[in-house]
Amino acid sequence: MNVQLAQNLRRLRLSGLLSSLEVRLQEATGNSLNHAEFLELIVADELAVREDRAIARRIKAARFRDLKTMEDFDFSFNPSINRRQIMELATCRFIRELRDLLLLGPPGVGKSHLAQAIGHQAARMGFAVLYRSIFDAVAELMQAEALGEQPKTLARYLKPDLFILDDMGLKKLPAQTGEYLFEIIMRRYELRSTIMTSNRPIEEWGKLIGDIPTATAILDRFLDRAEVIQITGKSYRLKDKACLKKEKRDNVDS
Repeated sequence: MNVQLAQNLRRLRLSGLLSSLEVRLQEATGNSLNHAEFLELIVADELAVREDRAIARRIKAARFRDLKTMEDFDFSFNPSINRRQIMELATCRFIRELRDLLLLGPPGVGKSHLAQAIGHQAARMGFAVLYRSIFDAVAELMQAEALGEQPKTLARYLKPDLFILDDMGLKKLPAQTGEYLFEIIMRRYELRSTIMTSNRPIEEWGKLIGDIPTATAILDRFLDRAEVIQITGKSYRLKDKACLKKEKRDNVDS
């Protein structure tokens, strides 16, 4: 390849085009491509690389706890989960329609996996996503309030197209939780989409956050545009642990 051309492509930040140019030149020669056909191929290469990088940036910015995808989820393990319903959510139409999602069920049945998998799919489709556990979100907001930076931190939760708030109900929450959660839900209502997961029924949220009126107000606003999915059945995580133990036993026996 011409050295000057390679330098100019780097200056123009056309690294996708640069990485495939040699192959495309050979392809053009071997298949007698005209100028327009050749140009179409190298431009497509550059766009593909840029899109892959943009997806990677959105996934990194989402700060998922685990990199979970729909392909990783074993729907056959838990027949109570409606696969068609989940795959419909993975189209992200609910985000375009500014609707919300609440996943309820006991620990280990796959709520966090599904929430993050939907978020991962949303990031791949071009949506800005942010994932936080309720504990991390409250801790961050408490720290921000102490430092006088609460508006800046709160804005981070309000901006994404999809905000995933995980782990409601794992343990009792700080007293400020109701206030923070109400602010987030109220200000995202009908403007952005939110996914929440909880292993406690909504009737217990007042006790969980220590403020029944605030919990009622939060649920009244959130459930107005939310799809609620109740998941029952055996623990998905325990299934994975059981499989791991079986593999270890098989390895020892062999």
